[in-house]
Amino acid sequence: MTLLEVDGLQVRYGAVEAVRGIDLVVEEGEVVALLGANGAGKSSTLNAVVGLVPKHSGSIRFAGDDIGNLATEFLVRLGITLTPEGRRVFGALTVEENLTLGGLPLGKAHAERRANLDRMFDLFPILAERRNQLSGTLSGGQQQMLAIARSLMMSPKLLLLDEPSLGLAPKIVETIFETIADLRSAGITVLLVEQNVAMSLEVVDRGYVMAAGAIATSGTAAELNSSNLVEQAYLGHE
Repeated sequence: MTLLEVDGLQVRYGAVEAVRGIDLVVEEGEVVALLGANGAGKSSTLNAVVGLVPKHSGSIRFAGDDIGNLATEFLVRLGITLTPEGRRVFGALTVEENLTLGGLPLGKAHAERRANLDRMFDLFPILAERRNQLSGTLSGGQQQMLAIARSLMMSPKLLLLDEPSLGLAPKIVETIFETIADLRSAGITVLLVEQNVAMSLEVVDRGYVMAAGAIATSGTAAELNSSNLVEQAYLGHE
């Protein structure tokens, strides 16, 4: 089933055209990467999908329904969550408090929120070990895991991940991509925005490469890995 379908999406900031009429599709159960250098328009695309910035033109459909003009809070209730760039955990709250807040917007019963919390602690054992620790004292990698788990507390149909490896040490980056691979194994549908091409293509099913606000190329992970299309899109090589 096609879960997300973006057609002709255009995003503007005043006179600046950040996203220039792109098309992309995410099928249920897939992990799809949106790759590209800094400033390519990747985060603007995610923000438009989740309603944080208005689209200038084009359409965004979720499970067949037009969502292009819906407010973010309604999109969350439909099953779309965003783990933003920079993690943005609540540093003065504990790990468990952050996760509990993540499950509140949907108004689920206490028993269901507790079950989701237990599921997150199973998926991220390090968070279980640190459940009573203030989130601001966690390492960057642990904060990223917490940010992802907080999004998953809402049992999303589609998880948007914005630059999860940004600013992390190489060893921690490996752990984050292992986590994404675990999400794929669990059947969670993910649209991943990343600059780390090599590691992204190890864990995703398909990828789109953006350059200057447009889709430069796309294909399966194997296709992108076995060609020089990504390098051409990043570096402008002929």
